[in-house]
Amino acid sequence: MGGRFDLDALNESISINESKMAEPGFWDNQAAAQKLIDENNQLKSKVDAYHDLTDQLENIQVAIELLEDEATPDPDMKAELDESFKKLQHDQQQYRLGLLLNGPYDHNNAILEIHPGAGGTESQDWGSMLLRMYTRWGEQHGFKVETLDYQAGDVAGINSVTLLISGHNAYGYLRSEKGVHRLVRISPFDSAGRRHTSFASVDVLPELDDSVNIDINPADLKVDVYRASGAGGQHVNKTSSAVRITHLPTGIVVASQAQRSQLQNRQTALGMLRAKLYEREEEKKAKEKAALEGDQMDIGWGSQIRSYVFHPYTMVKDHRTNYETGNGQAVMDGDLDPFINAYLQYQLEKDNPR
Repeated sequence: MGGRFDLDALNESISINESKMAEPGFWDNQAAAQKLIDENNQLKSKVDAYHDLTDQLENIQVAIELLEDEATPDPDMKAELDESFKKLQHDQQQYRLGLLLNGPYDHNNAILEIHPGAGGTESQDWGSMLLRMYTRWGEQHGFKVETLDYQAGDVAGINSVTLLISGHNAYGYLRSEKGVHRLVRISPFDSAGRRHTSFASVDVLPELDDSVNIDINPADLKVDVYRASGAGGQHVNKTSSAVRITHLPTGIVVASQAQRSQLQNRQTALGMLRAKLYEREEEKKAKEKAALEGDQMDIGWGSQIRSYVFHPYTMVKDHRTNYETGNGQAVMDGDLDPFINAYLQYQLEKDNPR
């Protein structure tokens, strides 16, 4: 099944948390209190989902017994049973994915950035295709997808885009998408109809709350303001409310234009900077640990993780897990769950070798 589930342990954790929540002074530290409540709600959702699956299974077993007792099975009941099977399979798949998400920030919202590689219009158009793919995936899962920063391409597509994808486990799912995505197709921008290869990098960060302490010296920041613009270059507003922040010691640049005020965009951009600085520190620790243990580190976010081939055949293949599909259009329409599931299983086996 992948992942691990211990119902008794979960119920015990919920009981302990509820005892803490009943203690006097629980709300003295509101941030810590809210964090514990959120964690407890997540544990409860796992337990509820488990009971829902067992209820579905029991109902299916009853329906099978009723059909077996009938000399001439009711076709409507058979059709309903088929639908129940499909729903159980879907819900079980989502449940298994949820069990694999056990990282410290997997339950957080995700900040997703798309940056086209060299290649001008070709790569910029590929970036916009990825933007559509992730937007559709998010909407299909009931997540809120918000554009924090959008820089239009020179002719078509995007120069860069930053999304905030909000929902339970958004980061846990989308961290599998971090890396370089390669497209092979007949170019719609080439009058000779030649095949082109384009690249775009995707970076994924968890949105961090105030419980994660990242010190930022204001003297290390260069802040620029500009007018916000949306897709196609139209102005979102006529004031210089968009904010771009450069962290001088590291060269990290973040920008936000989603909010209406300059102050709100500054806070959003600072949140993005905190996430990037945290990620940088975590990667540094991982490299130091690997060096001490003699491990061979994978190349970082710049490695090519997936190829999308649309000519001379259709195939989307993940180079880490070797999962592939011939239904490229479904993938571009947001059908990423099989790739996410394969990656989480791959990570589980990698972290827990037999």
